[in-house]
Amino acid sequence: MTSSAAADASVTDRFRAARDLLVDLREDHDRAVAEFSFPDGGDRWNWAIDWFDAIARGNNRPALTIVEQDESVRTVTFDEMARRSDQVAAYLSRLGVRKGDSVILMLGNQVELWEAMLGVMKIGAVIMPTTVAVGPGDLVDRMERGEARAVVTNASEVHKFDDVPGDYLRIAVGVDPAGTADPAGTEGPAGWEGYSAAYAIDAEPAEHPGTVPDDRLLLYFTSGTTSKPKLVEHTQVSYPVGHLSTMYWIGLRPGDVHLNISSPGWAKHAWSCFFAPWIAEATIFLYNYTRFDPAALLRVLRTHEVTSLCAPPTVWRMLINADLSGGPGALRELLGAGEPLNPEVIAQVEKAWGMTIRDGYGQTEMTAAIGNTPGARIKPGSMGRPLPGVPVAIVDPLTNAIANQRDAGGKVEGEICLDLSQRPVPLMTGYQGDPERHAAAMAGGWYHTGDVASVDADGYITYVGRTDDVFKASDYKISPFELESVLIEHVAVAEAAVVPSPDPVRLAVPKAYVALVAGYEPSADVARSILAHCREKLAPWQRVRRIEFYELPKTISGKIRRVELRGREEELDASGAAQPDLEWRDDQFPDLRG
Repeated sequence: MTSSAAADASVTDRFRAARDLLVDLREDHDRAVAEFSFPDGGDRWNWAIDWFDAIARGNNRPALTIVEQDESVRTVTFDEMARRSDQVAAYLSRLGVRKGDSVILMLGNQVELWEAMLGVMKIGAVIMPTTVAVGPGDLVDRMERGEARAVVTNASEVHKFDDVPGDYLRIAVGVDPAGTADPAGTEGPAGWEGYSAAYAIDAEPAEHPGTVPDDRLLLYFTSGTTSKPKLVEHTQVSYPVGHLSTMYWIGLRPGDVHLNISSPGWAKHAWSCFFAPWIAEATIFLYNYTRFDPAALLRVLRTHEVTSLCAPPTVWRMLINADLSGGPGALRELLGAGEPLNPEVIAQVEKAWGMTIRDGYGQTEMTAAIGNTPGARIKPGSMGRPLPGVPVAIVDPLTNAIANQRDAGGKVEGEICLDLSQRPVPLMTGYQGDPERHAAAMAGGWYHTGDVASVDADGYITYVGRTDDVFKASDYKISPFELESVLIEHVAVAEAAVVPSPDPVRLAVPKAYVALVAGYEPSADVARSILAHCREKLAPWQRVRRIEFYELPKTISGKIRRVELRGREEELDASGAAQPDLEWRDDQFPDLRG
């Protein structure tokens, strides 16, 4: 073995040892935190070659299984995925894609997405995952800010690039609706290369591109809940190595079958549909549906013996309204991510299946940082404790030091931060092309998440809200999440968002924008019932005083845009507009006044 080959084996061995430690201690959180540290990436590191190929060559276990709406199945083994990604890497190189070039991957849940991610990594290029939901305007911004050198997308999407200027390589997968590509897809629509030409290449295993740990690997655009999307930069280690923490939170083991419900193009897809399962040598499982059907999802889970399920709160809310009497099948781990889980959802699943959905916390800017881990005690409402290797701190925004002022319940409240003095491996390098935003995020020796939480004496962290979402009413601080958790306990409420509504006496009062469950219509009776429920469950200073039935605005990744609702309230107040037709207030109901 050459010295360079020995060094590569050492890097792989160190990564494996760190992975195995977390697998072995998957139900011993305290020991994992005490004993784990992220492995050294060495002088050069490329996860696709140093890890994926190392576990995939000659491995005929399923790496990826995709079940379509009609429940047809396609499975690709680890060895097949390694070879197919070699072909893609060779093809991209022939077309002129070089180390350091940015490549937009705008694909759905299809085999080509996983091949292409590995293939781009293998040549040392930079992946720009992009949702197919974006339009031409967004694409112009992404192409310019990300300095994209190439695009890979389905032939059915190429029209979106007609008005996207630039001298970039265009690669199309499949045949477009107009039939301008050949049936094999080897030539592509006019002006586009055909992706499937890669499969004709007799490719040797990809050579190491010489990437080092600090080289760029990923560029992610955030979903822009409050402002223009930020461009987040990750390295060859921050996600590929950092997601050891995510694997630990999920509780994955070799041979598991993991389903994460998430759309390609967003960071959570890379978390749980790419890095974490393959770090664990587990099977990534996808169910492609055009319209969500809880009964069909449950049937597919049981039929294919899925062992872990991670889903956003919206999906869990729909599942608890379905028939869960058939049991969880082979499921061992249940997880919620994207937004905090309301206690009512967790309680309903526990009642039906005797299993607890474990919450966790992270951002596009980092991997999973906080979580309820397998076997650990779970406190209702808490996201859990800091995960192994992640230097989480709750910081007082006034002093910029670790918060230490305890309330009557023994909890300390502050902003969730990461300690930069420990150079967190899972953290982004920064916001590309935005020095002011980057400086604000990294100010004072902390990475500032912008999320407020409380921590108790045992280290359990409970989400309070975004720093921009928390507000005061009658001089009391209001956490929208706490009020929303009570609102969705009501049988008529599907989703809710609480924002401050200007008030001449109290300055602001909590107002709930509510989306109703199917079968309920907006009415004074329904509004009164929901307001009465909140009156019973909340302290007087927390009471929801106004309610409006409204279609909740969301980002294309599905997160509620409270900033838009806050803006609407301010506009209504400034204009002196009359009370909206579908809004009711507690003082309209004699028994709810006061």
